[in-house]
Formats: sequence, C-alpha cells, structure tokens
Amino acid sequence: MKIELKNLSHSYDVEVLHDLNFILENYNSVAIIGVSGSGKSTLIRLMSGLEDPTTGELFVDDYSVKDPVYRKKVGFVFQSHNLFPHLTLKRNITLVLEKTRDIEKERAEEIALKYLKLLHLEDQVDKLPRNVSGGQAQRASIARALSIDPEVIFLDEPTSSLDPILTHEVLTAVEELRDLGKQFIFVTHVMSFVKDFADYVIFMDQGNIVEHGVPSILDNPSSEELKQFMHRVR
Repeated sequence: MKIELKNLSHSYDVEVLHDLNFILENYNSVAIIGVSGSGKSTLIRLMSGLEDPTTGELFVDDYSVKDPVYRKKVGFVFQSHNLFPHLTLKRNITLVLEKTRDIEKERAEEIALKYLKLLHLEDQVDKLPRNVSGGQAQRASIARALSIDPEVIFLDEPTSSLDPILTHEVLTAVEELRDLGKQFIFVTHVMSFVKDFADYVIFMDQGNIVEHGVPSILDNPSSEELKQFMHRVR
C-alpha cells in the first residue's frame, strides 16, 4: 500500500488537520492512533474518500481519494455498526450489492452468506440488528464492507461502543481476515490490537503526525507526546 499526503489540511469550525505532508509505502496494515480530538478519525475519513479535504491532496495506491474509481475500491466500518435496523443481517448486505454494484439478487445472496459465514454469523443471517449482540452486529458490518471486495478496508474505532468481551470478539474476527490479501487502515484505542495487527503506526496529536514507524515505536517512543500517550493507555 502507498499513502501520500500533500499539504493536507482540513477544517470544520476550526482547522483539525494542519498542512500534513507524508509518504508511506509497502505496508499493508496501518494503525492511526492518538488521543480523542487528535485528528485521527478525520484523517481516516479523508483517506477513505468519505470527505474531501479542505486543502491539499491525498493519494492511496496512486489514486486520488476524490477519484470515483478509487471509491469503488474501499470499504468502511464505522464506530457503530450503521446497519439498517429494519433489515436482516443478510439483507443489509444484499441491498448494498444490488444497489451499488448492480449484482443480481441470487448472486448477492451467495456473497452475503459467504461473508457472514466467514465472520461466524451463519446462524444469525435472518435476524434484525436489534436481535443480535453488539459484537455480532459489528461483525455483520465488517461482512458488509468485505462483500464489495474492496482492496482497502478502513475501520474507525470499530470497538468503541463495545464492552471488553465484545471488543475481543470483533478484533479476533478482524485478525482472522489477514489471509484475504486486503489492505487495512484503522483507528483504534486498543494498543494490544495495534501491536498484533498493524505493521506500521501513525501517531497523531493536535492535528499533526508527530511520530510514525513500525509498532516497536510504541515500546520506545522518541517524542514526548507519544511517551505520554502510551503511559496513559497502558
């Protein structure tokens, strides 16, 4: 995977990302970490193409994130599962495939069942989101993201609303996806997962990339900001 940021800034009421310049190549699972409000969720939304940057450019695998072709290559898993509450887990997936990928109903159902089974949900396919656990709903959300066969999967704090048991359930499911040949960019506060799953880490503070490197930087930070962060999350 290649990530390139060129003079990237982004504002809402205030500027939350400040003129970022960064190039990363040849890593397949990138974690973005930092305290709440550091800009990490904003950055992942820009990387995925969910939002356009206020100024500057952003490229993933040499595609501009504004390119419609690129946006067909990514899947996104949100902090909450974002499933349609009135549709079964299976229909949450088949509807997306039929409407956004023009896949016929029978084939869409085959794909949905394949990924629900992959995420160990084969006995839940006909249930509504409210009738499954939070961990199961989030795994269904991951199955939906996988169903469009993305090259890059983005996960923004996928366990933020879950208790420790369900957090373990979801993160274990994500780790089982390693062998699918996908690329991952994810935001999380679970440092054990970062160390197990990421092959590169970006640490953000106050809208800036302060430190980055392989996961061993978490044990030997060079910046005071990352030292303080790791002290707080241990």
